[in-house]
Amino acid sequence: MRRLGAVPRGDGTATLAVWAPACECVAVRTDTETELERDGECWVGHFAGDEYRLVADGHEWPDPCSRWQPEGVSGSSRVLDTSAFAWSDDGWNGVALDDLVIYELHVGTFSEEGTFDGVIPQLPGLRELGVTAIELMPVATFPGNRGWGYDGLYTYAAHPVYGGPFGLARLVDAAHANGLGVILDVVYNHVGPGDEALRAFGPYFTDRHETFWGDALDYGQRGVREWAIQNAEQWIRDFHVDGLRLDAVHAIFDDSPLHVCAELKQRVGAALVISEMEVGDWRPIDEWGHDAQWADRSHHELHVLLTDEREGYYADYGSVGSLAEDLAGAGHDPRRSVICAQNHDQVGNRARGDRLPEEALRVAAAVTLFSPCTPLLFMGEERFETAPFQFFTDHIDPAIAEATREGRKREFADFASFTGEEVPDPQALETFLRAKLRPGEPDPLYRELLALRRELPRELEAEADDGAKVLRLRRGDVTLVADFANRRVELSR
Repeated sequence: MRRLGAVPRGDGTATLAVWAPACECVAVRTDTETELERDGECWVGHFAGDEYRLVADGHEWPDPCSRWQPEGVSGSSRVLDTSAFAWSDDGWNGVALDDLVIYELHVGTFSEEGTFDGVIPQLPGLRELGVTAIELMPVATFPGNRGWGYDGLYTYAAHPVYGGPFGLARLVDAAHANGLGVILDVVYNHVGPGDEALRAFGPYFTDRHETFWGDALDYGQRGVREWAIQNAEQWIRDFHVDGLRLDAVHAIFDDSPLHVCAELKQRVGAALVISEMEVGDWRPIDEWGHDAQWADRSHHELHVLLTDEREGYYADYGSVGSLAEDLAGAGHDPRRSVICAQNHDQVGNRARGDRLPEEALRVAAAVTLFSPCTPLLFMGEERFETAPFQFFTDHIDPAIAEATREGRKREFADFASFTGEEVPDPQALETFLRAKLRPGEPDPLYRELLALRRELPRELEAEADDGAKVLRLRRGDVTLVADFANRRVELSR
């Protein structure tokens, strides 16, 4: 299939391809209106100018594959010339799974500025700490100014509030200059509010499946597959991103002989692909060829062992023996398991967004970083950040905003410790501002463990004592003892 969206030709014009099999007529509107020609399921043509909108059967919309939405989801699309990005990373060779230490961050709350440029001054400190790649929570353009990013609507367009496409390119280039890879969190299981902008063009969605967040995308349609896969290719090719983290792939439904997630990996080649998948489902690694996947079970075991919280989805966890199995890779190469003491979900999906207390986090972090698995740090944890990371949104549709508030309260019905009144209003500006990180220096524990992990052999010996709630791990001549009952950890040689 043709490359979707607007692609500049270098002479002030752009070629345009729109997947719109359901439309009788598609045109591009700039200062004038130009009808496109049907080519199979696509409509194609070219036009002059920077700002444009599409007209589908008489109704005007932004381009579903817009590369730039300067005025947000309701504004016009803009042609993006990625050859204008200023790169200085010719000598960058990427980051290997062997060396991967991931630092997950949310652009809007990581710095006071809340922009891509606001991240850049902190990159040298992260590299010096021992981090090898930053992972950006989704940056695709979503409704409003603030949000986690998982309700993106224009998946090709970097969020304008963060600094748009040029800001993202500057951040990636600066990361590479500091020896850091960049992994981008992408969402292909649903789109955010305003999906009528996709429905106007074609059958993007199916009623054969359901997701928790919205209608399921129909990956039996070639155009929908290309919408997702070409987006993945764009981040790697045009923005020099080193890898992708695919959100909730268990909600990406595809009965095709070649699953869309497998085809995506084939198309992005050497770039890292890491999936979030339900506990116990190893299809991303075993069937789709992905490099790694989030292993949430180890987080849940750690959390229950250190807090004794057993409500909701924590009910079946709290086993030292199961934790030991996970740290050894659960039957897979442990490098392919991404584990953490905290991440955006496990902090932010708590009603109050509270983090582990320091003494518990010390134990959880030590176990995570000492293991041969791929570790992920959540922004601020290296300095025992206490600012909550609560769920926040800025939906521009009042009905959707209210539904989000009510849905958030219902989400915690199974947690007796939370009442509806205690769940912060996700739409309130204060909920977002509370998540802003405070300045601080990394705790020596993180620096010590990250330095140690570079020296140790990958082989792990584990001894679990569920009665005493003690775990002993040994790599080479170093032993770590985690006492979960007393929240203590010791390293010895």
